[in-house]
Amino acid sequence: MPITTSVKRYAQAVFEIALEGNKLKEWQSNLGKIAQLTRDTEFAALVENPKIPSQLKEKLVREILGKINPMALNLAYLLISKGKLKDAGQIADEYERLLNDHQGIKTAEVTTAIALDNTEREKLSRHFEELTGKKVRINAQVNPDILGGFIARIDDSLIDGSIRNKLETLKKSLA
Repeated sequence: MPITTSVKRYAQAVFEIALEGNKLKEWQSNLGKIAQLTRDTEFAALVENPKIPSQLKEKLVREILGKINPMALNLAYLLISKGKLKDAGQIADEYERLLNDHQGIKTAEVTTAIALDNTEREKLSRHFEELTGKKVRINAQVNPDILGGFIARIDDSLIDGSIRNKLETLKKSLA
């Protein structure tokens, strides 16, 4: 699902507040808790029901979240009042991306035909670090359709080293 402008704005605002207060990790944890609320379909349906008073929704959120930063609790209330609690997971993900950028860490979405072991992950990570000049975390998925090799996406860059792509290229050059 594409990230909306409002998700980016919420994440950016939270990141700036966290950076100013030097509470980057605390906010990361708090956003994770808020995002967890949306995974409970019954709770999400309850919060989206316009017939339930706001005070009851806020009380439920306060009880479920437990000990949480008051500003993070206010963010949860704001998201509920605006009907955007469903975006909490994306806000947490975007915040994570901003935090990683701040710390000089990139994330590589890597798809392989078979699961990577730790040695292969480390080798790929080092290779991508040389390409980007930044620390790179590997987020790996398995897709047997690529036959072999890997496909990696780092920000807007795509590296397609899959056997399927090489076969397609060979097929076009022979035709």
